Amino acid sequence: MLEGLLLEYLVDNVKVQYMLQYNSLGLVDETVQRIEQHQTKDFSKLGELYVTLMGIFRFRYYHNNQLEFSFDGREPFEKYCDEWSAEFKKWARELCQHKNFIWGVLELTVFYPKEAEAQFIGNRINVFVSQFFELRIHHQKGILKKNVA
Repeated sequence: MLEGLLLEYLVDNVKVQYMLQYNSLGLVDETVQRIEQHQTKDFSKLGELYVTLMGIFRFRYYHNNQLEFSFDGREPFEKYCDEWSAEFKKWARELCQHKNFIWGVLELTVFYPKEAEAQFIGNRINVFVSQFFELRIHHQKGILKKNVA
């Protein structure tokens, strides 16, 4: 449920940023019409991106995997969800300042590519995210900080 809400926030933010950054005159063409008319709750093609961002969040903020005592009366899971939601929204706003990210998300959600193309676009987004956060995502070793030379 939280995944769907956050991905909907991401897609809505991508659409708004596209209009602000690349259609500031408000001209209506085929691309703009498709973006404006797009309404879906199917974010399955963004699932890998969501899991990647969640992994980066865990890597950055919960890397020691220890439970914390919370004295504000909230359950640890509730606290985690609140922190994750806030960070996801912050990252979404930051990522949406980059053309490659905006186009990748639009291609996966509004323009519905074929499955092979979707995998390629998803890989392109994951590479961008890895560069953005200066991390390497290794399938066997997990998330690693990039060595800055």
